[in-house]
Amino acid sequence: MLRTFAVVALLLPLTIASASAQRSIEAQPLPPLGPEAPQAPPAPGAGPPIGLGSPSPSPYALPAPSPSFAAPPADTAPPAQPATAETSQPGRVFCDQAVTFRLSDPDSVPERFRSFVGIFSDAAWTPQLCAALIVENIQPDGTASIIYAFGPMGSRAPLKGGVLHGTGIVRDGELRFQNSDGSQYAFRPLYSDLDGHYTTPQGQGHQAIFKKSF
Repeated sequence: MLRTFAVVALLLPLTIASASAQRSIEAQPLPPLGPEAPQAPPAPGAGPPIGLGSPSPSPYALPAPSPSFAAPPADTAPPAQPATAETSQPGRVFCDQAVTFRLSDPDSVPERFRSFVGIFSDAAWTPQLCAALIVENIQPDGTASIIYAFGPMGSRAPLKGGVLHGTGIVRDGELRFQNSDGSQYAFRPLYSDLDGHYTTPQGQGHQAIFKKSF
């Protein structure tokens, strides 16, 4: 009996201490959270983090353009164009009009256009209207430099003459150009001459042979 009492007396303080310790743990509140530690700023040049589903950077990215491919400065002079061989001609009179011109060397003109280059005169659209055509040069794209002279056939004709400088175009074997008043002109080679067709702004058509002169 005394032995049992002694064992109970020894266990009772341990049970009380254990219950007390458990009670103190349960009642003890959690300490408050401290301020969030500041995060270090991202390193310069670092991109945003890659999340799930975001494509990873390609290891085959193209390099930056080489400086050798930079555009030339604005003041760079364009490449020089080859000079066109031209033959100076003294002034001549066509349809009572003094005309000065410069003919290109035939060898500098594309072969398919050579029959258009030269002096073509002694033409008359009407019994009162004289005309002459000088084709100085034709570029590879068919652009032609021309001089067109016209005037009265005689001293008694009431018409006034003039000399027009401009450009025409050769397309489908025909040289064409148009005056500012709407008059249209078309020429096709006829042996060594040119077969000309003239259409007035009112739609009236005329035809004449322009003889090649040297």
